[in-house]
Amino acid sequence: MRRLFGWALHLYFRLSRGLTLGVRAAVLNDTGEIFLVRHTYTPGWHLPGGGVEPGETVAAAIGKELREEANIEIIGPAVLHGLFLSGESSRRDHVAVFIIRDFTRSAPKVPDFEIAEAGFFALSALPEGTTPGTRRRLAEITAGAPVDERW
Repeated sequence: MRRLFGWALHLYFRLSRGLTLGVRAAVLNDTGEIFLVRHTYTPGWHLPGGGVEPGETVAAAIGKELREEANIEIIGPAVLHGLFLSGESSRRDHVAVFIIRDFTRSAPKVPDFEIAEAGFFALSALPEGTTPGTRRRLAEITAGAPVDERW
């Protein structure tokens, strides 16, 4: 009976309190520029990233997303900047942001069905439409602004 109750309680929490987890990367090159992407399906310029799949680690997810969205391969440490509640799509959505400084890039990103544009930008000349959440993370990472736990 106890085992059945535990299973039922676990199922209840999974259905009622399920969370989603995503990853994003602040990829900074040697000249201090930041890599941003503009998706085909949502407005604005964002840090590259995506969802963490079941059974996938956040480290594997950020590596996969950077390869897919930027042709970037991480060769040094991916430093966790923070974990943020993102209320844009759901109040259950969390995003882990990593700082990447050691990487290689095999080629410029060619636009595809997911990424309309991508590239490195000077922090002082971010493209028009850079999202507020992206700007907050960059201010925290590069200018020492206080960390806001909400995206």
